[in-house]
Amino acid sequence: MIRTLDDTNSSEIARQLVQLREEGGAIALGRVLTLVVVNAHDVNEDAIRATNEASGEHPMRVIVVHTYPGGEGSRLDAEIRVGSDAGASDVVVLHASGGTAEDPASLVQPLLLPDAPVVTWWPDCSETDPAQNPLGALAQLRIVDSFDVDQPFATLAALSDGYEDGDTNLAWARITRWRAQLASVLDQPPYDPITRAEVTYRNLTTSTLLMAGWLGHYLGVDVALRHSDDDIAGNLRSVRLHRADGVIELERTAADTAILSQPDQPDQIVPLTIRNRYSVLSEELRSLAVDPVYATVLNEGVPEIARANPELTERER
Repeated sequence: MIRTLDDTNSSEIARQLVQLREEGGAIALGRVLTLVVVNAHDVNEDAIRATNEASGEHPMRVIVVHTYPGGEGSRLDAEIRVGSDAGASDVVVLHASGGTAEDPASLVQPLLLPDAPVVTWWPDCSETDPAQNPLGALAQLRIVDSFDVDQPFATLAALSDGYEDGDTNLAWARITRWRAQLASVLDQPPYDPITRAEVTYRNLTTSTLLMAGWLGHYLGVDVALRHSDDDIAGNLRSVRLHRADGVIELERTAADTAILSQPDQPDQIVPLTIRNRYSVLSEELRSLAVDPVYATVLNEGVPEIARANPELTERER
């Protein structure tokens, strides 16, 4: 069900939500958080689809805020989605123009669920200082997604400059399974130290840099970045870890699998599915906690990679 409200206000939207709750019974009950999605102009339906899928694990209220400042007058239009159009959520899409767009937090506050956490998400990484944004200031967790940016080094540097506890990045969640697989291998004997590492990629993304920064900082080694022209799905191609007894390699071979090679052991096929926006969003919503490892990699690991690869950072200038 979709209900459209033209030239409305937050009080009327809240009243309509109560009415829908009364009409639909449990349709609007049991929400565990409020997710505020900010200015997803180019990915509106894709972002809503991701929240709908994530709501199966995290029933929530989703407030999508589109602002169009600078226009004449003030106007707020809204769309309320429930039932099959909203998964296990209720979705409110706000379009604020003119003077109404100047204070989006005041539009959102009356619609927040009482006594429930608030998460703010920028699907396109249009905000690099999320804690200082008025909509970010409402939230316990602030999520950006820097995966598709044109300048990965500069974007991560800006996110580092603006970082506060509670900031996170879906580009980091996209490499969780890579990191888990590699950490599992290193937890097994022999425990010889890693002497150097290589990360191979097709397109240089912030996920690639976060992976390299994680390896370099926590293993205390130099990490070489290698470009690949192959046509296998995904951007991150392989990670190679060198130690005295040989090379450990995790190499993607298809969209859902990789080969793990270790010295004196047969190769293993391991699941390594390319993760979509729903999967990584759900991961971030599970704990709503500060991630100190992400903070360390962002603030210390990636700058180390940048200093070691001046030719790559120069390309962004």
